[in-house]
Amino acid sequence: METTEDYGPPRDELELAAVADITAQAFAMSATDAETTVRKNGPEVLRLLRQGNQVAATLTLIRMHQFLGGRSVPLIGVGGVAVAPAHRGGGVATRLFHRFLREMRDGGAPLSVLYPATQPLYRRVGYEVAGARYEIHVDASALELGERTLTLRPLTSSDNAAVEACYRRFAAQHHGWLDRGEYIWKRVRTPRNDTAHGFVVEGTSGVEGYVYLVRSLSPQGAVPKQVLKLTDLVANTPAAARRLLRFLGDHRSLAQDVVWHGGADEPLLTLLREQTYQVKLSMHWMMRLLDVPRALEARGWPQGLSGALHLDVQDDLFPENRQRFVLEVEGGAARVRPGGEGGMRLHVRGLASLYTGFLSPRALQLAGMLEADDASLTAATALFSGPAPSMRDMF
Repeated sequence: METTEDYGPPRDELELAAVADITAQAFAMSATDAETTVRKNGPEVLRLLRQGNQVAATLTLIRMHQFLGGRSVPLIGVGGVAVAPAHRGGGVATRLFHRFLREMRDGGAPLSVLYPATQPLYRRVGYEVAGARYEIHVDASALELGERTLTLRPLTSSDNAAVEACYRRFAAQHHGWLDRGEYIWKRVRTPRNDTAHGFVVEGTSGVEGYVYLVRSLSPQGAVPKQVLKLTDLVANTPAAARRLLRFLGDHRSLAQDVVWHGGADEPLLTLLREQTYQVKLSMHWMMRLLDVPRALEARGWPQGLSGALHLDVQDDLFPENRQRFVLEVEGGAARVRPGGEGGMRLHVRGLASLYTGFLSPRALQLAGMLEADDASLTAATALFSGPAPSMRDMF
């Protein structure tokens, strides 16, 4: 007997309670934590797939932006993907994403990004690895840099606007970083089950940098020491960078390990005397192009470079993307029109890795994810060149 399926936001308190229960079981959370997580952002960000009168699967959508090529591109972040235990293995997560991605595309979103708990599910619906998040560890004793010329003080709520503007100036220069909204700022300022203490650095131009840090005890060693976990660390001037590093170094009698996240090209590490740090991959994030022309036109492109690329895109989910396009780039912007010769053929998954510059055209070709003539490979290599895509924030 066939069971009817229905998709949409929660209808009532009973369905919210079901989502909390599914979340607790999927992520091994306490019932209290799951309830708080589900309710903190409101039911309007939840999407459910129902089978009959039961909630079978759920996800959380996060409307935000991402800096790509120096431009802020709207996207849909996805988190909290969970399937009820009794419905696992039946393909409900795939069907949930089919409905969800269609809703987001029809609503005008060009992109979607997520951190995968498992890659096969997301590849089935068109996502592919498109960037990385790195974990940076520095010994606090290596941060004694002798710089205290700028004022450092505790951050207050009245500083929030200046801090957000400071972050945005910094993040716009980092390919792949989020142009944060309220959801991500909450995670920075009020991490779950922790307390983040904020400090700002001020110069002649106002707030030039800041840090949010969480202190915890390391269980290692005969005498436990603190671990300083930075939920955010931003410096927009060299003096602010040195002042913040000195502030963290001043914790060396209490703390040993200082940890934050970012890209493999973390500029603050160049200020250290020695390579007394570790930069290790934390996780790759995945991207899905929902609307190929809109996504290509929304991002920034290399200034002073012009060229054209003829694409033949395959997409199992959206027939609107399953066609040939001509990408024309000039003056840091792109125009996309249908048609062309299709000199570069690839699935929308491969296009995601190419779109951010995570993989080069020739790397995608070697992986069997792209077919192209030499002229198209050369053009694509130039157009999609740039810094490696990274992201600081987890969601």
